[in-house]
Amino acid sequence: MSVLDNILRELDEAYIVENITKKHDEARVQYPLSSITVSDDIEFDNLIAAYYNHHFTKCVSSGGVLSRAEAAGRAKEIISQEYRRKGLDKLNAYSDGKTGSNGGMRSILDIIMEYQKKEAVERHIRDVIDRYVQPSSYDEQVDIIKELFRRIPDSQHIMKDQPERYARNYEDLIRALVEQLKTQSSIFRRL
Repeated sequence: MSVLDNILRELDEAYIVENITKKHDEARVQYPLSSITVSDDIEFDNLIAAYYNHHFTKCVSSGGVLSRAEAAGRAKEIISQEYRRKGLDKLNAYSDGKTGSNGGMRSILDIIMEYQKKEAVERHIRDVIDRYVQPSSYDEQVDIIKELFRRIPDSQHIMKDQPERYARNYEDLIRALVEQLKTQSSIFRRL
């Protein structure tokens, strides 16, 4: 099996679900809520801290617990970032938690879970690529580009006889190939 085959196997969507993301979804399911609302900001902060610690211990630290302040701080950063992405702010998150709007606390905890899941996938991708292609080895980078070129169709935009030209962009090119394969797989699943 070639280096690229090994990379693609470990970056395959089914592999990532089975080995990375499934445990995040299971951790979320293991934390049921008795209500999608909280009574005040303190209860909101306590709940997101408790959930962050639950998720962190199940999926990241294998049992190590963060302080309440650390867990709440990390959770607030994640929630604020997601609400800003939507053009809102953290006050909107507190409001949703107290009123139950937009899924209430269930959605707030889902935001924390999705962020941690996304981070875990990104860490996995970086680790796989770095394990198979040393970041400081130009020769390995050229070799992986040559291997990539054998798998992609000819194009007037790609100078396949000059893999050295693309060597420093090997990670971006591997990620692009993985995304292309994921898209093709999705199309075939729909048919």
